[in-house]
Amino acid sequence: MTDILCGEDPEPSDRFPAGPLFVPVRPGPSGCAARLFRTPLGDRTAVAFTSVRNLTSTLGPDQAWIRLAEPALRALTEPLGVTGLTLDPRFAAPAAAPVVPVAPVMSLRIA
Repeated sequence: MTDILCGEDPEPSDRFPAGPLFVPVRPGPSGCAARLFRTPLGDRTAVAFTSVRNLTSTLGPDQAWIRLAEPALRALTEPLGVTGLTLDPRFAAPAAAPVVPVAPVMSLRIA
């Protein structure tokens, strides 16, 4: 098997579409909108999953989703300045928990 290289670039020159993807969405003013996330470096990225099982195990069973092809997702997010696409991410952040107020510590003064 021969890799097609472009100039001095060590990576293959052609990107192959990922196929039908499951894209998390949120409600918007005119229907639903693709949810955008941030990479660990803070860059905005579109996120998609290759199966419903991967999506629900990462974002939970209540996460709404639509099915899109990779070129359609890229065309949807490119006008927003989002050019990255992350497939099947595994989030490392702990689940958000409600903050429980802590009672103030009272100091005793001994005379």
